[in-house]
Amino acid sequence: MQTFTSFLDAISSFIWGPPLLLLLVGTGLYLTLVLGFLQFRYLGFALKQAFMSHEKYTRRYRYKGDISHFGALMTALSATIGTGNIAGVATAMVSGGPGAVFWMWATALVGMATKYAEGLLAVKYRITNSKGEMSGGPMYYIERGLGAKFKWLAVIFATFAVLASFGIGSSVQANAVAQTLNAAVGIPPWVVGVVLTFFTAIVVLGGIKSIAETTTYIVPFMAVVYVLGGLVIIVMNINLVGDAFALIISEAFTAKSVGGAVLGTAVRYGVARGLFSNEAGMGSAPIAAAAAKTDHPARQAFVSMTGTFLDTIVVCSITGLVLAIGYIKADGTFGNETGAALTALYFNNLMPLIGKWIVSFGMVFFAYSTILGWCYYGEKCAAYLFGDKFVIVYRLIYTATVMLGTVLALDIVWIFADIFNGLMALPNLIALLLLSKVVMTETKDFFARRESGELY
Repeated sequence: MQTFTSFLDAISSFIWGPPLLLLLVGTGLYLTLVLGFLQFRYLGFALKQAFMSHEKYTRRYRYKGDISHFGALMTALSATIGTGNIAGVATAMVSGGPGAVFWMWATALVGMATKYAEGLLAVKYRITNSKGEMSGGPMYYIERGLGAKFKWLAVIFATFAVLASFGIGSSVQANAVAQTLNAAVGIPPWVVGVVLTFFTAIVVLGGIKSIAETTTYIVPFMAVVYVLGGLVIIVMNINLVGDAFALIISEAFTAKSVGGAVLGTAVRYGVARGLFSNEAGMGSAPIAAAAAKTDHPARQAFVSMTGTFLDTIVVCSITGLVLAIGYIKADGTFGNETGAALTALYFNNLMPLIGKWIVSFGMVFFAYSTILGWCYYGEKCAAYLFGDKFVIVYRLIYTATVMLGTVLALDIVWIFADIFNGLMALPNLIALLLLSKVVMTETKDFFARRESGELY
């Protein structure tokens, strides 16, 4: 078994090696340039689109779609704001040093352009399925945007997405919830499994409207609690915030951080964990974007873009700054801990008694929301492969893997999840590059129609 695990580790390291990371970042840089640094110039506009009410317009003009802009964003964020924001940041900083946080920021800033393109193409090439619901995402914009001759590429994406959903989406998230609650309050994993499976079933069996309605409440609540907890720690140590920023920036540009074998340690781990957290370029989030009620593909694209900003620039930064402050107080060492255990340790050291509960709360709700979001991603890909009638079967299988995840050792499942996530990204990135002219054209059309008064 150890030999097999090492073999899988080697495959995962190869897939998530410099070529894929450079392709992910390179695609974001290319889209940033051709779109005229759109994510910086229109960030305020994008945030307004995400959080304003569009209800009067959707009622008046009867826009096609299943859920609101905000509901689509929360569904996407439910899958992206997860254990990576707590455990992933800590892992990156331990492996790549505090400077890894800087490269997470840099990756997110160019990744916003990638998320914009994904959201735009998802809406433009979406279809109405046999149930009258919207279906979209990379599998549809690959086939419909690039033509039937690329259908094989769409099938590859959908297949890997379904397989990934059972790993990163359900079982490993359920395992994280079970282990967290067992360590915090001693609840047996099987009990957590029964309760978590029940609450997963009553939401996911209701489809996208049920998932969106649930995540619309859970995601803002859990994010605000975690961010406020982190901000309290930062304010309590305000004298060290400047040093924390200086540490992150200086460590990002040391010889070890940017040099070495192809990519330096800080660059490699910062980019990898950043992309793993916000999923820019992986092709998952546009599946949720396709369900939005909207008047133009670009409007939902702006909303999708804010997901990367909120996930990495806001939530991951809170974790990174707390860890950097703890690192400074510990005389420049992270000790023997890593992952969620390190984040919990530093939160508790800097906010005794309360800190560990904030992290535990975050882990449980972040993981649960990820389970809900990834179910929607997986079922849409399963429907693309096997038809809409297969969706109920997929939901039942997916719910069962939640229970399994709480009681089984999942080291190998984690590795498989990493592999499938990386393999998802490849066909999606190819499509984004080949369809970049469509993204540019639709963007120009949106602004022209707004200027003429045709769109609000």
